[in-house]
Amino acid sequence: MPNTPETNLALLDNFDLDIRLKALQQARTGAGLMPPPAGAPRTNMHLHSFFSFNTNGSSPCRLAWEAATAGLFAAGLCDFDVLDGLEEFLAAGTILHLRVTANLETRAFFREYAELDVNSPGEPGVTYIMGGGFARVPDPATEAGRVLAQYRQQAQARNHTLVERINRALPEIALDYDRQVVPLTPAGAPTERHIVRAYRRQAQQVFPDEAAHRQFWSRIAGQPAAQLSDRLASTAAMEEFIRALLIKSGGIAYEQPGPHSFPPVDDFINWVRDCGALPMITWLDGTSAGESDAAAMLECLRAKGACALNIIPDRNHNIADPDLRSRKIAKLDEIVQLAAAMHLPVQIGTEMNKAGQPFVDDPDCEALRTHAPQFLSGAAIMVGHTILARYAEFPYNSAAARVEFGGDLRRRNAFFEAVGHLPAPDTVLAQKLADAGPERAMNLIRDAVQQGCWTG
Repeated sequence: MPNTPETNLALLDNFDLDIRLKALQQARTGAGLMPPPAGAPRTNMHLHSFFSFNTNGSSPCRLAWEAATAGLFAAGLCDFDVLDGLEEFLAAGTILHLRVTANLETRAFFREYAELDVNSPGEPGVTYIMGGGFARVPDPATEAGRVLAQYRQQAQARNHTLVERINRALPEIALDYDRQVVPLTPAGAPTERHIVRAYRRQAQQVFPDEAAHRQFWSRIAGQPAAQLSDRLASTAAMEEFIRALLIKSGGIAYEQPGPHSFPPVDDFINWVRDCGALPMITWLDGTSAGESDAAAMLECLRAKGACALNIIPDRNHNIADPDLRSRKIAKLDEIVQLAAAMHLPVQIGTEMNKAGQPFVDDPDCEALRTHAPQFLSGAAIMVGHTILARYAEFPYNSAAARVEFGGDLRRRNAFFEAVGHLPAPDTVLAQKLADAGPERAMNLIRDAVQQGCWTG
């Protein structure tokens, strides 16, 4: 294979980690990184990789490279139910001098909202929720490590059961989960979207004739075959169609979740805190029954230990209908203002687990311009927390942080933000901080904050 810039970039998505890291080093050496673009600094703190599902099949190395070449201030990995990409993404950040953090997203059962939709439409009591700023993967021998393994196992058990239901309903395109779905990911942790992709491919193989293929889905959907032409012509549209038809609420293999389908919110929040990360509320768009009283929801989750907020703002302003767009922007303004009043750091991102999502939000656009400083502050706090947790054993929620800052969240946020605004550690500085040990590293970080740059 020729050694070209294009080849090296393609190797960033290879399933072999050593190949990815070597390709990243070569890409870093062979091309100067772009300076940040003019305007407000841009961040994407919610990027799914191929360890869960990325629409482009991007690895953590590839996401870090894309973020660095786009001139982002900071980037955050966010995979579903796993931390498989954490060390790779943080290492890529040091190679590229990019501010980074690593998150985990899952679904949990919200007992207080058991009768209300929250942010998983049609599924009362189910909420997407996150842990933000994991500094390392918990040791498998610890309780935190065992819980992480349990989350992974539960997700895969749900997937197995889902495939069994679909296979019973659609025996013509039945899948072997272990043979046809699991290999779609590098670490054996596929998601619903991988299952959808596998069924799309299986149907194309079973029905290679276009007319027969269209007729099959026509029969399953109960729609005239002619109406499916546009969907069949687009891989992205077809996968969204199959996902809605088979898996989502109302789909032929859908099973309504209940209190035992996902871990309780309280348990997940406690686990995140045990890992030294930040329990993070996720917010959809403010239109559900649960999110309609945003203040009450934030207060409830904050009382349980949540201390930050994640938003995907594209859902609130990238809308064609002007009336709906106006209502959703108003809801976005409300939630951001509430977070500010509660001193909850806010991070934003675009996910990149669905075709058509932008790689990064534009903070200078009309809908986001007012909130851009708050989004930048939230990103810096998450980056600062990651540095302090990884090298100084001083995470945001630690006993040491509580002793230093007490209940003064404004002062705590200011310190962590100042650390996050420092230039991203390169490989030399990262090694120096690691070798220094927590106490000396903390002194080096405090000195850097006072000077506004790394010294020595």
